[in-house]
Amino acid sequence: MAAPAWAQAAGSPGEALARAARAQVGVTTDYDPAYVRLAYPGGDVPRATGVCCDVVIRAARDAWQMDLQRLIHEDMTGRFGAYPQAWSLARPDTSIDHRRVLNLETYWARMGAQVWRAVRPVAGQGFPGSLAVGDILTWRLRIGSRPHVGIVVAGGGDSRVVHNIGQGAREESLAALRELMPAGHYRWRPARA
Repeated sequence: MAAPAWAQAAGSPGEALARAARAQVGVTTDYDPAYVRLAYPGGDVPRATGVCCDVVIRAARDAWQMDLQRLIHEDMTGRFGAYPQAWSLARPDTSIDHRRVLNLETYWARMGAQVWRAVRPVAGQGFPGSLAVGDILTWRLRIGSRPHVGIVVAGGGDSRVVHNIGQGAREESLAALRELMPAGHYRWRPARA
């Protein structure tokens, strides 16, 4: 069995996730939230388009060969009631469950990856604690409270994230995301064999 890409390249799993997120900039140039029936496992919409969740899904597949579509489906199949019931579904749906921020937040919390989660989304740009490259952040839009997700690709004084908020995968300064309210901080990494 081949070693994961992050193990073959210099750096940590978080750095590999960040590199895989950055590799989507200029490739994913559109945003399309339409429901699409996907193959399972490993299903994806065309890489030129997608939603914010697709940035994380693709980065995990490319960096770690981890399939969030399969992982979330398997977890939801066993614990459907633990997941948000915001969509009035009677059972898991492999085409969409992994493409919903609320389900991703639930999955990461269930897997012990939650660093911080707001009781309710908070105004301001601050996430408590330090951000590491490869961390995953979630927000709520100030207008409409829609959820959003992105990956930290640079830490320090000018933390940067890769996300897709409507114009394709982009790298931006965390400080520039004024329309977003911090909601969650996750440090999800591949399981060690």
